[in-house]
Amino acid sequence: MIDKKYSRKTPFCRVTFKLPKEAAVGVKQINLVGDFNKWDSRSTPMKKAHNGEYTATVHLREGHEYQYLYLIDGRYWEVDRSADKFVKCPLGDCDNSVVVV
Repeated sequence: MIDKKYSRKTPFCRVTFKLPKEAAVGVKQINLVGDFNKWDSRSTPMKKAHNGEYTATVHLREGHEYQYLYLIDGRYWEVDRSADKFVKCPLGDCDNSVVVV
């Protein structure tokens, strides 16, 4: 799930990405990886909430689209089923999630 909170004072949007606990059974670490962090697999770790879901919040510039994926335990890539849209991944036969701000 994606929550967006737009600012009245700045051209940025606070975007919170949430991965439900059902998608994270037995997982030790999830990282949010995408255009906004130069696809750095370590720069945006998601935090596990008390209800079992994983969350991460980033500030993104309005008027842009950002591709992203979840990296699970440093080995598995997962799309966000609640993404605004999907685009073909340039590195193979897969899709990237897209958030539109």
